[in-house]
Amino acid sequence: MKPFHPVPPLRAARAVLAATLLGLLASHAALAQSERWVASWGTAQLTPSPDQALPADAWRDGSIRQLVRASAPGRQVRVRLSNAHGPTPLQINAASVGLVAANGKPDLVPGSVYPLTFNGETAVMIPAGAEYLSDPVPLAIAAGADVAISLHFLGEPHRVTGHAGSRATTFMLPGNKVLDTTWANPRTAERWVFITGLEVLAPKGSRSFVAIGDSITDGYGVKADTHLRWTDGVATRLREAGLSQIGVVNAGIGGGRMLREGLGPALVSRFERDVLMRPGVSHALVFIGVNDMGSQRRNGDDTPDARARMLADLKLAHTQLAARAHDQGVCLIGATVTPYAGSDYYRPSPANEADRQALNDWIRKSGVFDAVADFDAAVRDPARPDRLAPESDNDGLHPSMAGLKKLADAVPLDALRSCRWAAR
Repeated sequence: MKPFHPVPPLRAARAVLAATLLGLLASHAALAQSERWVASWGTAQLTPSPDQALPADAWRDGSIRQLVRASAPGRQVRVRLSNAHGPTPLQINAASVGLVAANGKPDLVPGSVYPLTFNGETAVMIPAGAEYLSDPVPLAIAAGADVAISLHFLGEPHRVTGHAGSRATTFMLPGNKVLDTTWANPRTAERWVFITGLEVLAPKGSRSFVAIGDSITDGYGVKADTHLRWTDGVATRLREAGLSQIGVVNAGIGGGRMLREGLGPALVSRFERDVLMRPGVSHALVFIGVNDMGSQRRNGDDTPDARARMLADLKLAHTQLAARAHDQGVCLIGATVTPYAGSDYYRPSPANEADRQALNDWIRKSGVFDAVADFDAAVRDPARPDRLAPESDNDGLHPSMAGLKKLADAVPLDALRSCRWAAR
């Protein structure tokens, strides 16, 4: 019989430690493969007009707390900050993220506030034209949770990149208060500045739906902190249908056009940044065209040749968006243009209405889109189809709150369950 030689205690301990580390690494790798980052909230960026600027002294050793509503849940978060329209580097001295204690209020849930870092640093310089992601934060959020992103500045930025149509209250206090849970007597405004995305680490099957369009998507007529845009209605429908793993991002810009710059960049020029660059995006919806056609009418250049050219250009632009989306594995839903004959601002002629009908007919039948949201059918007046139905009408151009709900209900949820172009 061979003599028994016990393993020396130190060698045995090392073997156990090595096995444990290998097990932990394998477990971590398996977890990493089963999760992905997805967009849970987001907004489009533009340069606010002078009348939309925050007070100059709010930036000088000032903190700004901005509220957003998450759609998809996750066990970690990261924040995307944007200097997309800044001509010079943006300096942010400190930042944080935390859960909001009460809707529309600045105070945060104790113990939920985390500093945001960038490669471990609490201050960050974002180059002109760039967007930066924060380091991940171990803050678990639920679908529908209200989240605060707080930023501290030492001085006023050269130019603001932001979103004036926040329909959410933003709070301002002097000093570095980003980690404070309670904010007493802050000044308020309705703006988002330098924030463009809240992203969550979620199970691999999670994904995002991005809606891009004009003021109807942006939420014209929606009161601050009510969360009643039509995209909010889609998020609610997804949760009720057991599809809360699908995040919803609103990339609408009031006054936006497809082909030309309006109050913000032309939609075709911002499609990559605002839609395709969102993490986890699997579906997008494009709802645009009324400002293109309406501006042509208002500017007096709606000759038959000019209108025919506009219609052809709108069809081509939609086709280009579909091709770019499909190249990235994203399904594109086309939305028909809603009636606007009652608009005192555009006052369309019968010829302009014929163009809208022609574009809508093409959206429904061209086969360019993976699905269609027939917003026109959802809110038009059956007796006068060139106009919004009375209960859906705000001002002849924008839908009422009841009309926005009808738009939310018209989005085909079945189309969001899968995507034939998905390669991820």
